[in-house]
Amino acid sequence: MKRSRDMAMASKGIRVLSSFLLFLAVLCTASHAREITDMAGRRVIVPDTIKKVCTDYTIMMYLVYAMDPFLLGGFSAPPAEQRQELLHPHVRKLPLVQGFFGRSARTNMEALYMVKPDVVIAEIWNIDQNAPSEEMLAKLGIPVIYVKLDTTDDYPAAFLFLGKLLGREKRARALAAYGERVLKETARIVAEIPQTKRPRVYYGEGATGLFTECHTSFHTELIELAGATNVHRCDKGGFKVIGRAPVSLEQVLRYDPEVIIAAEPSFYKNVLKDSRWRNVKAVRTGRVYLTPKMLFNWFDRPPSFMRLLGVRWLVYCLYPDSFRIDMVKEAQEFYRLFLDLEIPETAMRKAMYP
Repeated sequence: MKRSRDMAMASKGIRVLSSFLLFLAVLCTASHAREITDMAGRRVIVPDTIKKVCTDYTIMMYLVYAMDPFLLGGFSAPPAEQRQELLHPHVRKLPLVQGFFGRSARTNMEALYMVKPDVVIAEIWNIDQNAPSEEMLAKLGIPVIYVKLDTTDDYPAAFLFLGKLLGREKRARALAAYGERVLKETARIVAEIPQTKRPRVYYGEGATGLFTECHTSFHTELIELAGATNVHRCDKGGFKVIGRAPVSLEQVLRYDPEVIIAAEPSFYKNVLKDSRWRNVKAVRTGRVYLTPKMLFNWFDRPPSFMRLLGVRWLVYCLYPDSFRIDMVKEAQEFYRLFLDLEIPETAMRKAMYP
């Protein structure tokens, strides 16, 4: 009987000790956490110090990369093989976690368990679809933080928000200041260009150049931001659409754009030699430009922070008489600031003018 009482008391003591230890653990966790308001207006508890981050899509992954590549815990999409040598050494060996949100999301759970990110940073634009994935991450103790990146104008504020969230405020101010300066200068230059001097632009995607984007698509936002007109007009659809709409050559001939932006090198190399395209004004005048892609694409796919350089490149292409700048030097400075890369002049010139 005495032995039973002793065992019961011991068991009770263990339960009390366990509860006390659990209380201490919760108290310790709470003392190392803080509440923030994300860019969707949601109040979220996050660690005081965030050391490892995963993201939903490539756009957000690139944004965190610019803030500090050491913060990235995994890829949301694998980088192109030919650009591996320019990636930060820390990032090259990261696992592929993939995305968390959207209809086609296929999270690599094994990689997620291995990475154990402190937070997942996501884009605000598809927040309404994300409840199931948010619940899955919440069960793992991983909060989701939403950042607003609907347009290129959003980048300065996004950098400042992430700087505060991630403890990189000085870095964020430098990147945001560049973005604010570029956007203001672009608006000033475009305002001074007469409507009659603003070209009509066709964005040619794919090896044939016969896929494109509506003027409402975020994939072609830089065309409108640079004061030009996207010839492929659409009556329906929101600002964000999947795109790659097929068009015929006959349709492009009817558009008769003054400028063509080529997304793929194969199309860019062939279009000026292809007799079928000869009657397009942009081809006749040689105003066909290939989007630079050194490490990350300057123009689109994904439409990342590189657009802050891409819009300067596009304005330079569209209005060479009004925007006098050493574009190669500008690009070198951008890569130095945003990507910590020293790109030789010859390499940068080749990337811009293949």
